Amino acid sequence: MKTTLTLLVVSAWIATPELAAGNWPHWRGDSGNGVSLNATPPTEWSESKNVKWKVPVPGRGSGSPIIWDDRVYVVTAVTIREDVGAAAQPATQGVFAQQQQRRRRGRPGRGAERLTAQQFKLLCFDRGTGELLWERTAVEATPHQGTHATNGFASASPCTDGKHVYAHFGSRGLYCYTMDGQLKWKRDDLGKMETRNSFGEGSSPTLVDDRIIVPWDHEGQSFLFALDKQSGETVWRTERDEPSCWATPLVVEHDGRKQVIMNGQNYARAYDLESGKELWRCAGQTERPVASPVAANGLVYIGSGFRGAFLGAFQLDGQGDIRDTDHVVWTITRDTPDIGSFLLSGDRIYFHKGKSGILSCVSASTGKPYFAASRIAGLGNIYASPIAAGGHVYLTDRSGTTVVIRDAEQLEVVATNSVGETVDATPAPVDDELFIRGEKHLFCIAN
Repeated sequence: MKTTLTLLVVSAWIATPELAAGNWPHWRGDSGNGVSLNATPPTEWSESKNVKWKVPVPGRGSGSPIIWDDRVYVVTAVTIREDVGAAAQPATQGVFAQQQQRRRRGRPGRGAERLTAQQFKLLCFDRGTGELLWERTAVEATPHQGTHATNGFASASPCTDGKHVYAHFGSRGLYCYTMDGQLKWKRDDLGKMETRNSFGEGSSPTLVDDRIIVPWDHEGQSFLFALDKQSGETVWRTERDEPSCWATPLVVEHDGRKQVIMNGQNYARAYDLESGKELWRCAGQTERPVASPVAANGLVYIGSGFRGAFLGAFQLDGQGDIRDTDHVVWTITRDTPDIGSFLLSGDRIYFHKGKSGILSCVSASTGKPYFAASRIAGLGNIYASPIAAGGHVYLTDRSGTTVVIRDAEQLEVVATNSVGETVDATPAPVDDELFIRGEKHLFCIAN
């Protein structure tokens, strides 16, 4: 929801030594900042122009595609039947979902729909042709709680280190497969989340060294887990006094120590990667944060934008509560993003206002705007996070429209494109291609 800078004292989302050019192993790229250092994908396409291939994806999901070598991996949840046992316990839905139902029906809604059994799947496609190479059903299950009308049950993005691929389905479990689809281990015992207003789940895990970091913020007891990536065994589990949060952890390094940075409604926090001990915290976030942190040059940037606005630049050498100290370098209290995460490219941080097509770009060093709250024609409701590649920034809205702008201090629109269907997932740039996961299809965009 993660740079073109040479990382001096910080390495964001620490990459494994095996990481090579031509891969996109995590929903925010190999740095976690949303930037590809070497990709040069097209800036123009349509439903027919510059579409190398387009293949159907069964079911529903907004987890972003990841790419390693010649393969593309995607998660999805496929409805298989209506579960009779769930009829007596209908899904609790959020206010927005109920309102959407009433609008569709044109009369007062019942307020809840039956839960249905799902097949939670990991799909592997050939990068060159789009051919489905294999699919694995991790589990068949009926979700214990409903989800937002715009959210499915497979919203977390997978991740890989080139040896294994990890598919995270939240309360349905975390599954580790070989690159050829052999199940190595699973963890389906972490619990059941009860998210705010039954908005559903969606935080993605983060791989670093020999560990996979799994966020678990909800309306019950929240945790941050570190699991052994080879076995799935718990290395540490830290309690968090946080309600529902949909952000993904970011791992940075400072003074020889790796920190796990995590957003939160009560506090932005850092934890020691080795022990799970909290290192520092800072209040100021808004309700139910979704945006994930980014980092470079000794600073980490954390923010949110629902029922308020906040973005802060934090030094990494603080201890305890750092609010109102010199460890908070600068803050912004307007026009920050709700669903989409920040993009950090060079000294530029890009972000949407709420879920809108209004875009700002500020200096990562000072927080001063290069351009602020600029409405981008063609963009409406935003769920996907911006990405940067080849000197351009790609901004995608829910209608399937992607506006391409220059990756620069001045706003310059280069092209406006569409794949013709809903897009909630963040696109993935690799080499001269762009992979877009739509509501019904997976697209490979190439000249």
